[in-house]
Amino acid sequence: MTSESTNRTTDLVLLLLLSTLWASSYAFIKIGVETIPPVTFIAARTLIAGSLLLMLVTARGLSLPRDRVTWGRFLFQACLNSVIPFTLIAWAEQTTDAGLATILNSTSPIFTFLLTVLVARHEAVTGQKLFGVCVGLIGVCLIVGFEALGGLGHEAFAQMVIVAATISYAGAAIFGKNFKGMDPMLPAAGSMICGAIILIPVSLVVDRPWTLAPSRESIAALLALSVFSTALAFVIYFRLIQTLGSVGTTAQAYIRVPIGVGIGVVFLGEKLPPMAWIGLIFVVAGVIAMTRPARRATPEAYKA
Repeated sequence: MTSESTNRTTDLVLLLLLSTLWASSYAFIKIGVETIPPVTFIAARTLIAGSLLLMLVTARGLSLPRDRVTWGRFLFQACLNSVIPFTLIAWAEQTTDAGLATILNSTSPIFTFLLTVLVARHEAVTGQKLFGVCVGLIGVCLIVGFEALGGLGHEAFAQMVIVAATISYAGAAIFGKNFKGMDPMLPAAGSMICGAIILIPVSLVVDRPWTLAPSRESIAALLALSVFSTALAFVIYFRLIQTLGSVGTTAQAYIRVPIGVGIGVVFLGEKLPPMAWIGLIFVVAGVIAMTRPARRATPEAYKA
Protein backbone atom coordinates (compact mmCIF):
# COMPACT_ATOMS: atom_id res chain seq x y z
CA MET A 1 0.00 0.00 0.00
CA THR A 2 1.41 3.37 -1.00
CA SER A 3 1.88 6.25 1.44
CA GLU A 4 -0.84 8.23 -0.34
CA SER A 5 -3.39 5.41 -0.10
CA THR A 6 -2.49 4.86 3.57
CA ASN A 7 -3.07 8.54 4.32
CA ARG A 8 -6.37 8.43 2.46
CA THR A 9 -7.49 5.42 4.49
CA THR A 10 -6.52 7.23 7.70
CA ASP A 11 -8.51 10.27 6.61
CA LEU A 12 -11.61 8.20 5.92
CA VAL A 13 -11.34 6.44 9.29
CA LEU A 14 -11.01 9.81 11.02
CA LEU A 15 -13.99 11.09 9.03
CA LEU A 16 -16.05 8.15 10.29
CA LEU A 17 -14.93 8.78 13.87
CA LEU A 18 -15.73 12.49 13.59
CA SER A 19 -19.18 11.65 12.23
CA THR A 20 -19.83 9.32 15.18
CA LEU A 21 -18.71 11.90 17.74
CA TRP A 22 -20.87 14.62 16.21
CA ALA A 23 -23.83 12.28 15.55
CA SER A 24 -24.07 11.67 19.30
CA SER A 25 -23.89 15.39 20.12
CA TYR A 26 -27.56 16.01 19.25
CA ALA A 27 -28.72 13.48 21.82
CA PHE A 28 -26.36 14.94 24.43
CA ILE A 29 -27.69 18.44 23.73
CA LYS A 30 -31.30 17.27 23.91
CA ILE A 31 -30.67 15.75 27.35
CA GLY A 32 -28.57 18.67 28.55
CA VAL A 33 -30.95 21.51 27.77
CA GLU A 34 -33.74 19.81 29.70
CA THR A 35 -32.38 21.34 32.93
CA ILE A 36 -29.55 23.65 31.77
CA PRO A 37 -30.37 26.80 29.73
CA PRO A 38 -28.78 26.83 26.24
CA VAL A 39 -26.31 29.71 26.76
CA THR A 40 -25.00 28.30 30.04
CA PHE A 41 -24.89 24.78 28.59
CA ILE A 42 -22.78 25.91 25.63
CA ALA A 43 -20.62 28.22 27.78
CA ALA A 44 -19.78 25.23 30.00
CA ARG A 45 -19.20 23.08 26.90
CA THR A 46 -16.65 25.48 25.44
CA LEU A 47 -14.98 26.07 28.84
CA ILE A 48 -14.54 22.36 29.58
CA ALA A 49 -13.42 21.52 26.04
CA GLY A 50 -11.06 24.51 25.86
CA SER A 51 -9.48 23.67 29.24
CA LEU A 52 -8.98 20.05 28.24
CA LEU A 53 -7.43 21.02 24.90
CA LEU A 54 -5.16 23.54 26.62
CA MET A 55 -3.89 20.82 28.97
CA LEU A 56 -3.23 18.53 25.99
CA VAL A 57 -1.38 21.32 24.16
CA THR A 58 0.83 21.86 27.21
CA ALA A 59 1.40 18.11 27.69
CA ARG A 60 2.61 17.82 24.10
CA GLY A 61 5.09 20.64 24.61
CA LEU A 62 3.27 22.96 22.25
CA SER A 63 2.43 26.60 22.89
CA LEU A 64 -0.41 28.74 21.63
CA PRO A 65 0.49 31.63 19.32
CA ARG A 66 0.89 35.05 20.91
CA ASP A 67 0.33 37.33 17.93
CA ARG A 68 -2.90 39.30 17.60
CA VAL A 69 -3.52 38.24 14.01
CA THR A 70 -3.72 34.54 14.87
CA TRP A 71 -5.89 35.16 17.93
CA GLY A 72 -8.15 37.30 15.81
CA ARG A 73 -8.56 34.31 13.53
CA PHE A 74 -9.21 32.05 16.51
CA LEU A 75 -11.91 34.46 17.66
CA PHE A 76 -13.59 34.57 14.25
CA GLN A 77 -13.39 30.78 13.96
CA ALA A 78 -14.93 30.48 17.42
CA CYS A 79 -17.90 32.59 16.35
CA LEU A 80 -18.45 30.56 13.19
CA ASN A 81 -17.76 27.10 14.57
CA SER A 82 -18.93 27.16 18.19
CA VAL A 83 -20.48 30.32 19.67
CA ILE A 84 -23.12 30.86 16.98
CA PRO A 85 -24.00 27.31 15.83
CA PHE A 86 -23.67 25.62 19.24
CA THR A 87 -25.95 28.14 20.90
CA LEU A 88 -28.50 28.21 18.07
CA ILE A 89 -28.80 24.43 17.95
CA ALA A 90 -29.05 24.13 21.75
CA TRP A 91 -31.80 26.74 21.78
CA ALA A 92 -33.66 25.10 18.90
CA GLU A 93 -33.49 21.62 20.44
CA GLN A 94 -35.66 22.80 23.31
CA THR A 95 -38.60 22.43 20.91
CA THR A 96 -37.13 20.47 17.97
CA ASP A 97 -36.37 16.74 17.97
CA ALA A 98 -32.72 15.75 17.89
CA GLY A 99 -33.37 13.66 14.78
CA LEU A 100 -34.79 16.57 12.83
CA ALA A 101 -31.88 18.74 13.97
CA THR A 102 -29.52 16.10 12.59
CA ILE A 103 -31.33 16.05 9.26
CA LEU A 104 -31.31 19.82 8.87
CA ASN A 105 -27.66 20.07 9.94
CA SER A 106 -26.67 17.40 7.43
CA THR A 107 -27.05 19.99 4.66
CA SER A 108 -23.76 21.68 5.63
CA PRO A 109 -21.88 20.22 2.60
CA ILE A 110 -24.43 21.93 0.35
CA PHE A 111 -23.76 25.33 1.89
CA THR A 112 -20.01 24.71 1.96
CA PHE A 113 -20.10 23.90 -1.73
CA LEU A 114 -22.13 27.01 -2.52
CA LEU A 115 -19.94 29.28 -0.40
CA THR A 116 -16.86 27.81 -2.02
CA VAL A 117 -18.26 28.54 -5.46
CA LEU A 118 -19.61 32.01 -4.73
CA VAL A 119 -17.21 33.42 -2.14
CA ALA A 120 -14.01 31.66 -1.19
CA ARG A 121 -12.94 29.95 -4.42
CA HIS A 122 -9.90 28.58 -2.59
CA GLU A 123 -10.69 24.96 -3.42
CA ALA A 124 -11.30 23.32 -6.77
CA VAL A 125 -15.02 22.80 -7.35
CA THR A 126 -15.48 19.82 -9.60
CA GLY A 127 -18.38 17.92 -11.05
CA GLN A 128 -17.27 14.99 -8.90
CA LYS A 129 -17.83 16.98 -5.70
CA LEU A 130 -21.16 18.30 -6.97
CA PHE A 131 -22.18 14.73 -7.72
CA GLY A 132 -21.14 13.69 -4.21
CA VAL A 133 -23.18 16.45 -2.60
CA CYS A 134 -26.31 15.51 -4.56
CA VAL A 135 -25.98 11.75 -4.06
CA GLY A 136 -25.30 12.20 -0.35
CA LEU A 137 -28.42 14.32 0.12
CA ILE A 138 -30.52 11.70 -1.69
CA GLY A 139 -29.07 9.07 0.64
CA VAL A 140 -30.04 11.08 3.71
CA CYS A 141 -33.62 11.40 2.44
CA LEU A 142 -33.83 7.66 1.75
CA ILE A 143 -32.55 6.77 5.21
CA VAL A 144 -34.83 8.98 7.25
CA GLY A 145 -37.74 8.65 4.83
CA PHE A 146 -39.15 11.57 2.91
CA GLU A 147 -42.12 11.57 5.26
CA ALA A 148 -39.78 12.53 8.11
CA LEU A 149 -39.40 15.92 6.48
CA GLY A 150 -43.13 16.49 6.73
CA GLY A 151 -42.63 18.23 10.06
CA LEU A 152 -40.63 21.04 8.50
CA GLY A 153 -43.64 23.32 8.54
CA HIS A 154 -44.03 23.06 12.32
CA GLU A 155 -41.88 25.08 14.66
CA ALA A 156 -40.51 26.74 11.53
CA PHE A 157 -38.51 29.39 13.34
CA ALA A 158 -36.54 26.87 15.42
CA GLN A 159 -35.78 24.89 12.27
CA MET A 160 -34.67 28.02 10.41
CA VAL A 161 -32.34 28.69 13.35
CA ILE A 162 -30.76 25.25 12.82
CA VAL A 163 -30.30 26.02 9.12
CA ALA A 164 -28.59 29.29 10.11
CA ALA A 165 -26.28 27.27 12.36
CA THR A 166 -25.55 24.97 9.42
CA ILE A 167 -24.55 27.92 7.23
CA SER A 168 -22.27 29.10 10.03
CA TYR A 169 -20.63 25.67 10.12
CA ALA A 170 -20.09 25.87 6.36
CA GLY A 171 -18.33 29.22 6.72
CA ALA A 172 -16.18 27.77 9.50
CA ALA A 173 -15.11 24.86 7.30
CA ILE A 174 -13.90 27.30 4.66
CA PHE A 175 -12.26 29.74 7.10
CA GLY A 176 -10.53 26.80 8.80
CA LYS A 177 -8.18 26.59 5.81
CA ASN A 178 -6.40 29.64 7.28
CA PHE A 179 -4.84 27.34 9.88
CA LYS A 180 -3.14 25.10 7.34
CA GLY A 181 0.31 24.08 8.50
CA MET A 182 -0.58 24.65 12.16
CA ASP A 183 -0.87 21.73 14.56
CA PRO A 184 -4.63 20.90 14.54
CA MET A 185 -4.81 21.06 18.32
CA LEU A 186 -3.84 24.75 18.39
CA PRO A 187 -6.81 26.21 16.46
CA ALA A 188 -9.10 23.74 18.25
CA ALA A 189 -7.88 24.95 21.66
CA GLY A 190 -7.67 28.60 20.66
CA SER A 191 -11.17 28.72 19.21
CA MET A 192 -12.68 26.93 22.21
CA ILE A 193 -10.99 29.32 24.64
CA CYS A 194 -12.29 32.29 22.65
CA GLY A 195 -15.76 30.78 22.63
CA ALA A 196 -15.70 30.42 26.41
CA ILE A 197 -14.50 34.01 26.84
CA ILE A 198 -17.47 35.21 24.79
CA LEU A 199 -20.16 33.00 26.32
CA ILE A 200 -19.31 32.90 30.03
CA PRO A 201 -20.12 36.61 30.68
CA VAL A 202 -23.38 36.24 28.74
CA SER A 203 -24.27 33.18 30.81
CA LEU A 204 -23.58 34.99 34.08
CA VAL A 205 -25.85 37.87 33.12
CA VAL A 206 -28.67 35.99 31.36
CA ASP A 207 -28.98 32.68 33.24
CA ARG A 208 -27.35 33.30 36.64
CA PRO A 209 -26.03 29.70 36.64
CA TRP A 210 -25.52 29.63 40.43
CA THR A 211 -29.31 29.53 40.76
CA LEU A 212 -29.72 26.44 38.53
CA ALA A 213 -30.29 22.87 39.68
CA PRO A 214 -29.27 20.66 36.74
CA SER A 215 -30.05 16.94 36.79
CA ARG A 216 -27.35 14.27 36.87
CA GLU A 217 -28.36 13.24 33.37
CA SER A 218 -27.84 16.77 32.04
CA ILE A 219 -24.44 17.05 33.75
CA ALA A 220 -23.34 13.67 32.35
CA ALA A 221 -24.51 14.74 28.88
CA LEU A 222 -22.56 18.00 29.22
CA LEU A 223 -19.35 16.18 30.16
CA ALA A 224 -19.67 13.63 27.35
CA LEU A 225 -20.46 16.39 24.87
CA SER A 226 -17.51 18.52 26.00
CA VAL A 227 -14.86 15.80 26.12
CA PHE A 228 -15.75 13.58 23.18
CA SER A 229 -18.06 15.49 20.83
CA THR A 230 -16.15 18.77 21.20
CA ALA A 231 -12.52 18.51 22.36
CA LEU A 232 -11.62 15.27 20.59
CA ALA A 233 -13.88 16.01 17.61
CA PHE A 234 -12.35 19.43 16.96
CA VAL A 235 -8.80 18.07 16.89
CA ILE A 236 -9.91 15.58 14.23
CA TYR A 237 -11.89 18.28 12.42
CA PHE A 238 -8.94 20.66 11.96
CA ARG A 239 -6.73 17.75 10.90
CA LEU A 240 -9.20 16.78 8.16
CA ILE A 241 -9.66 20.38 6.98
CA GLN A 242 -5.96 20.33 6.04
CA THR A 243 -6.06 16.98 4.25
CA LEU A 244 -9.57 16.55 2.80
CA GLY A 245 -10.45 20.24 2.35
CA SER A 246 -13.57 22.03 3.51
CA VAL A 247 -16.09 20.28 1.22
CA GLY A 248 -14.60 16.84 1.85
CA THR A 249 -14.58 17.34 5.62
CA THR A 250 -18.21 18.41 5.75
CA ALA A 251 -19.07 15.06 4.16
CA GLN A 252 -19.27 13.82 7.76
CA ALA A 253 -22.64 15.56 7.94
CA TYR A 254 -24.08 12.85 5.70
CA ILE A 255 -22.52 9.99 7.68
CA ARG A 256 -24.01 11.33 10.89
CA VAL A 257 -27.52 10.33 9.82
CA PRO A 258 -26.90 6.60 9.15
CA ILE A 259 -24.82 6.41 12.34
CA GLY A 260 -27.73 7.87 14.28
CA VAL A 261 -30.06 5.31 12.69
CA GLY A 262 -27.60 2.53 13.55
CA ILE A 263 -27.49 3.58 17.20
CA GLY A 264 -31.27 3.40 17.28
CA VAL A 265 -31.27 -0.11 15.79
CA VAL A 266 -28.55 -1.54 18.05
CA PHE A 267 -29.26 0.16 21.36
CA LEU A 268 -32.92 1.21 21.17
CA GLY A 269 -34.40 -1.75 19.30
CA GLU A 270 -35.59 0.35 16.35
CA LYS A 271 -36.14 -1.31 12.98
CA LEU A 272 -34.37 -0.08 9.88
CA PRO A 273 -36.62 -0.14 6.78
CA PRO A 274 -35.23 -1.69 3.59
CA MET A 275 -35.13 1.68 1.81
CA ALA A 276 -32.70 2.92 4.44
CA TRP A 277 -30.10 0.33 3.40
CA ILE A 278 -30.28 1.71 -0.12
CA GLY A 279 -29.82 5.15 1.36
CA LEU A 280 -26.65 3.99 3.09
CA ILE A 281 -25.20 3.02 -0.28
CA PHE A 282 -25.96 6.50 -1.63
CA VAL A 283 -24.35 8.12 1.40
CA VAL A 284 -21.16 6.07 1.06
CA ALA A 285 -21.02 6.84 -2.67
CA GLY A 286 -21.46 10.54 -1.98
CA VAL A 287 -18.72 10.59 0.65
CA ILE A 288 -16.30 8.76 -1.64
CA ALA A 289 -17.02 11.21 -4.45
CA MET A 290 -16.42 14.23 -2.19
CA THR A 291 -13.26 12.89 -0.56
CA ARG A 292 -11.60 11.08 -3.45
CA PRO A 293 -8.79 13.18 -4.95
CA ALA A 294 -9.34 14.28 -8.53
CA ARG A 295 -7.19 12.65 -11.18
CA ARG A 296 -4.25 14.67 -12.28
CA ALA A 297 -3.90 15.15 -15.96
CA THR A 298 -0.91 13.42 -17.51
CA PRO A 299 1.56 15.34 -19.72
CA GLU A 300 0.04 13.65 -22.75
CA ALA A 301 -3.32 15.21 -21.90
CA TYR A 302 -1.94 18.63 -22.70
CA LYS A 303 -0.79 17.64 -26.17
CA ALA A 304 -3.05 18.85 -28.94
